[in-house]
Amino acid sequence: MKYRKLGNTGMEVSELGFGASSLGGVFHSFNENRGIDAVFAAVDAGINIIDVSPYYGYYKAEIVLGKALKDIPRDKFYLSTKVGRYGEDGHNTWDYSAKRAKESVYESLERLHIDYIDIINVHDIEFQGRMEGGLQKVVDETLPALHELKKEGVVRHVGITDLQLENLRWVIEHVEDGTVESVMNFCHYCLCDDKLVDFLDFFEAHGIGVLSASPFSMGLLTERGVPDWHPAPKPLVEACKKAAEHCKQKGYPIEKLAMQFSCSNPRIASTVFSTTRPEAIKTNLSYIEEPMDDTLVAEVRAIIGDQQRVSWANT
Repeated sequence: MKYRKLGNTGMEVSELGFGASSLGGVFHSFNENRGIDAVFAAVDAGINIIDVSPYYGYYKAEIVLGKALKDIPRDKFYLSTKVGRYGEDGHNTWDYSAKRAKESVYESLERLHIDYIDIINVHDIEFQGRMEGGLQKVVDETLPALHELKKEGVVRHVGITDLQLENLRWVIEHVEDGTVESVMNFCHYCLCDDKLVDFLDFFEAHGIGVLSASPFSMGLLTERGVPDWHPAPKPLVEACKKAAEHCKQKGYPIEKLAMQFSCSNPRIASTVFSTTRPEAIKTNLSYIEEPMDDTLVAEVRAIIGDQQRVSWANT
């Protein structure tokens, strides 16, 4: 396992991170015990960054993850969770107020059976951007509240997450350096969309560590294809389907190529993927230990063609 520095945090995180969204049953039903075993398998393999959120499965992911973490030494992992996005009874809710942010942190500590959180993130800031106060509320209220908890030792580092890179940049431009210590972006460093590279100079100039999630672009870059709820436009879905078929004909699963590509940039500290299957940990680690087929990467990107960097609104 390779480890990379996460900005100025002092943390060195594994190039592959474990995303616990699947433990909330976000993508499909799963066997809870196998999901817990997947967490053990990840840590045993040297993966030391675990990302979760109260939103995933409407608190279920944190609860299931907590069942695993209580049996893992605390110095074996960094824990990243979030505030701002929640849900009840199948309905999304958002609350970026200082009061709710602080309450959420303490609730997460209880569910996760830990004493402190390594990285606390403001989750999917795009949604606050759509509400009264806009992104300015993240600047004026949410982030200061989290830094109060940092002073108390409840959290160690503060970050922000979003699909839209422009939102991450806007918030960073409107706070003092050091306020945002890490960013997590998803679906923007993968075979069909590498827009994240355009923002790396900016993040590095501010000493901010970069985490990238969803190397398979939420199913676009898999042989199985996307679930019905995937928000990608149809032409992009079709282009990725053709790319997957091309890789299959070459005897090289697109999942393998996608994982290799997403982990190939040393300026991205860690690439986070989610699974409830212990065997998937071993498979994906074996992928990134092998050299990437650069010729096949070029062929796949040519097939995706004008659908490169086509994105969608967060939902």
